[in-house]
Amino acid sequence: MDSLPTRVTHLLADVPLRADDEIVSVLVSEPGLRVERIVSTGQASPPGFYYDQPDAEWVAVLTGAADLRFADEAEARRLVAGDAVLIAPHRRHRVEWTDSPTVWLAIHFGSQVGATDPASRDRD
Repeated sequence: MDSLPTRVTHLLADVPLRADDEIVSVLVSEPGLRVERIVSTGQASPPGFYYDQPDAEWVAVLTGAADLRFADEAEARRLVAGDAVLIAPHRRHRVEWTDSPTVWLAIHFGSQVGATDPASRDRD
């Protein structure tokens, strides 16, 4: 990583109020690590869909709010700006609601990160 250029990124710049799909920007991608800025503008997971990712994910809400639901919990968790959660590998979860706009910082880490295209997250 010594050869990486020093770059300043403003995580709250150019945030749209509306978009058809979530906007995922990969900020850092190295073997075992991927850092993303995700902008949600009212998107939610499709009915009945849960993410089932092979690696851990730490996610923080920088602005906005969202309801995050784990398959093994009866109620969704409301996350607001400043909240963060660590999602263990294969802990099934979904996004039930997002405010517009909601900006997330997601850090994916583990042996499988970088082994596949980030757009093809494991889905069950």
